[in-house]
Amino acid sequence: MEKILIEGERLRLRRAEMTDLKFIMEIQHKPENIQFIVPFDEDFHTEIINSDNSQNMDVIIEEIATGAAVGYFMLCELDNLGVEWRHVIVDKKGVGYGREGLKLLMQWSFEVKKFHRGWLDCKPYNERALHLYESCGLKREGICRECICVNGVYEDLVVLSILDREYFQLKK
Repeated sequence: MEKILIEGERLRLRRAEMTDLKFIMEIQHKPENIQFIVPFDEDFHTEIINSDNSQNMDVIIEEIATGAAVGYFMLCELDNLGVEWRHVIVDKKGVGYGREGLKLLMQWSFEVKKFHRGWLDCKPYNERALHLYESCGLKREGICRECICVNGVYEDLVVLSILDREYFQLKK
């Protein structure tokens, strides 16, 4: 199974390996990230990494020049016509890696895997992420009201998606 999924100008996306587990766990639990996600434990990620990746996949965002990991995506529901981009976490913020990584993920999802739909959810107060997603062509579908409980508080999630035809229209 090919390790590298796709390469861009500065970044590549590759399948996570067991040696990436420490990075994934650290990036999930950083204070600037954990407030916006629901983290998964080592056993969950170990199962994904050791699977055939037909349903779920952890993907490392890596600098081409240095080979350094700068973020990761968790992809789910890969056996469907669509894909859920469950975690979108970039460690090196403010240099455009989130935008480049998301564009590579969309290119891989629609041009390589031929998915019909990509979607994710986002906490409504994660304004930086919402701006990125919408500027890359994702559309708000709605709000899942009080669908997760974080530290005893029920929170909403904004659901966003992009269809294959919308992605290809944006590329023109």
